[in-house]
Amino acid sequence: MSTRDKILDAAAEVIAERGLARATTKAIAAAAGYSEATLYKHFDSKTELFTAVLVERSPGDLSGALARLRRPESLDDHAAALTDVAAAAVDFYRQGFPMAASLFAEPELLRAHRADLERLGGGPHLAVAAVAAFLDECRARGEVAHGINVDAAAALLMGACFQRAFLSHFNGPDDDAGTTRAFAASITATLIAGMRRN
Repeated sequence: MSTRDKILDAAAEVIAERGLARATTKAIAAAAGYSEATLYKHFDSKTELFTAVLVERSPGDLSGALARLRRPESLDDHAAALTDVAAAAVDFYRQGFPMAASLFAEPELLRAHRADLERLGGGPHLAVAAVAAFLDECRARGEVAHGINVDAAAALLMGACFQRAFLSHFNGPDDDAGTTRAFAASITATLIAGMRRN
């Protein structure tokens, strides 16, 4: 296992235990068995490390599912492509909640995190934008009604996934891969039905 992978594994564990605000780079480096200097050879900031943990250590593959939306074959079965995104999004948001919750309790940390994400060209808005771009392609093919606001439709899909993840933390974990997938298929089918041409 590479040094970078060991740091990511340690960061995922420390952030999950302590929350992002209390997960220091010193603690993460120690858990990985390295110095902070070694950590900073692989990651420019704590935010970059946190983002890498979310993207590379999430149980779902949200970035992969979103990337697949850009493939032409995804348009041939847009329901399956959107279901993949929705299922991965629920998993991504579910894992991210415990890690990110402390961000919102610390305004200075949130500002720094937001600035780092902007510098890295990242942010939570990108998932909605990717789904909206895909739905725009579907609209161009005549599979989505012309008057549909694809940005709003994308926000509805991703917002439903976010709420599902939130509720699983608030009410207690009750989702497994099967129920998550069933939810994703149901929410996608509902969205598609509402966007079809009359």
